Amino acid sequence: MRNSETNKTLYTMVYAAMIAAIYVVLTMVFAPISFGPVQFRVSEILCVLPFFTPSAVPGLFIGCLLSNLFCGAALLDVVFGSLATLIGAAGSWYLGKRSRWLVCVPPILANMVIIPWVLRYAYGSPDLIPFAMVTVGIGEVLAVGVLGNLLLVTLERYKGMLFRRSLV
Repeated sequence: MRNSETNKTLYTMVYAAMIAAIYVVLTMVFAPISFGPVQFRVSEILCVLPFFTPSAVPGLFIGCLLSNLFCGAALLDVVFGSLATLIGAAGSWYLGKRSRWLVCVPPILANMVIIPWVLRYAYGSPDLIPFAMVTVGIGEVLAVGVLGNLLLVTLERYKGMLFRRSLV
């Protein structure tokens, strides 16, 4: 492998690991509000990071997977909750190449559609699926749509220092 390819791989792995670690820490610190039918997962603000680097896609997936494992989530939640984050992150990366304002849409939709089913079948939540879609959707809109957009605008000012697009 050439030196530039080695550097690119190393940067990708480091960015993904850092994003995963931050996701885990934010989820664990705010664990009481990160789970349940009415949830506000602060770590979801990181779902805007695929706009800056594709390394965020595996980082968010691994971060969600580890968060769910460490916080004692049910197996269905570990699997399908993490897949919802992966789908949302991949969609953010794809749409982020077209418009920065579309970056927040995939994580909101993926979680709004998938998580209510997880709550029903993994935890036996008595809430109706449409009601859970609304409550999970509100949490996602606040976390990703509002706080995530604030993070995106802030990071855009410093992206040259934080994300080396030529390498990642």
